Amino acid sequence: MNIELREITWDNVDDVVELAVAESQKGYVYPNGYSLAHAYVSTKDEYPEIPFAIYNDEILIGFTLMNFCPADENKYENDDEACYYISRFMIDKKYQGKGFGFKGMEKVVAFLKAFPQGEAGSIYLSYNPVNTAARKLYASLEFVETGQVDDDGDTIARLEL
Repeated sequence: MNIELREITWDNVDDVVELAVAESQKGYVYPNGYSLAHAYVSTKDEYPEIPFAIYNDEILIGFTLMNFCPADENKYENDDEACYYISRFMIDKKYQGKGFGFKGMEKVVAFLKAFPQGEAGSIYLSYNPVNTAARKLYASLEFVETGQVDDDGDTIARLEL
């Protein structure tokens, strides 16, 4: 398994948009086209969202989107520290259940630990509380549920850096 985060370019954007989760997971994550539109709109922001295609060797298997929140914009429990937020993470239905989610999220966490847009004390993410696969995945990477929920009712979890 050789997992890499790669830029989204003209060569792979259509394929990224076509990635899809299993039918039973459709309500858990926004379509990638919607997420890419968010990333595009954020390019004028001081800290634009960071999208990546997730590859195993030369095979596109997933997508992620993350952003930096300076201390004065952090809406989570530690309001006085900067953080990163993983707003999207998905593995295509054809590649689920094979360990790619774990390895892909390891790469995302490693990328954020390099502080690409500024130093931070933690990484946050959220997931639907009935999504047991997501809960198990994030717990295995030491994300801890904060007891908070977001505006959509999703469980918020935190990884201290």
